[in-house]
Amino acid sequence: MGPEPAGMVVVALGGNAILQREQKGTADEQFENIRVTSWHLAQMVAAGWRLVVTHGNGPQVGNILLQNEEAKEIVPPMPLDVCGAQSQGQIGYMFIQVLRNELQARGIAHEPVGVVTQVVVNPDDEAFRHPTKPIGPFYTEPQARRLVQTKGYQVVDTGPKGWRRVVPSPDPVHIVEIDALRALVQAGHIVVSCGGGGIPVAKGAGGQLYGVEAVIDKDLATERLATELGADVMMILTDVQQVLLDYGKPTSRPVSRLSVPEGRQLMREEQFPAGSMGPKVEACLRFVENGGRRAIIANLAQAGAALRGSAGTEFTAQSREG
Repeated sequence: MGPEPAGMVVVALGGNAILQREQKGTADEQFENIRVTSWHLAQMVAAGWRLVVTHGNGPQVGNILLQNEEAKEIVPPMPLDVCGAQSQGQIGYMFIQVLRNELQARGIAHEPVGVVTQVVVNPDDEAFRHPTKPIGPFYTEPQARRLVQTKGYQVVDTGPKGWRRVVPSPDPVHIVEIDALRALVQAGHIVVSCGGGGIPVAKGAGGQLYGVEAVIDKDLATERLATELGADVMMILTDVQQVLLDYGKPTSRPVSRLSVPEGRQLMREEQFPAGSMGPKVEACLRFVENGGRRAIIANLAQAGAALRGSAGTEFTAQSREG
């Protein structure tokens, strides 16, 4: 017999769980990083948690886009939604294989399942009028201008490295495959889904889905998934120990617990930059506001301790005194 069920936890893994910054991105490197990550995930399963995993895909989809660009005269390049699906399949395969091996070595019978996941966005989202998410390779200015003319890309000057394409990053509205994902979790499977924020799709006439050129924030998509599944806990595992207030200032300090009112006030004070901690904190606040019990931001190496409440930054509906 296994341990008593502890509840459902949805875990979002940052890019460092799959590919370290100084690495080239070979398959062997990514498999090895996922082996380390899977050890921590298996600890949660061994403790009785029903586990759902999401993950980033930045380096991987960037490489796919670069391959598209280099081979465009030989093989037709794929649109961004298809590239996102390719990266989901690639990373999902790695996770379900390595995690299965880790669980099998521990005598745990739960079967990991990877699901290529679509996420509905609103085609009228303000993000489509103001694309901000840089993706893909760097270009010279003449190359970038040519892509604007020939492909309709929107580009920005990122500084010394060159120009990059920018795409919309709309808010996630609904997980298309949510009923299937819920059934898999209820059947005892460990589910890997919503990779890279999910494949962004919109609804056309008659509710027909179609892919859109966009990138959904992985942490915000994780909140949608966790909320729609009715998870007890949502964890965002990254490369920081805790959320920091006054980041980069002499007054910088970690915080171990935040209530929703406290977190919302800090968001209004612009304590959390949009390009780094902002979406993570926003996702945690949304999860608790939408009925989740606990949301946590923590370091991957301290995942177990954070789940037990002794590491990371925890978000709850009210303060400890409230």
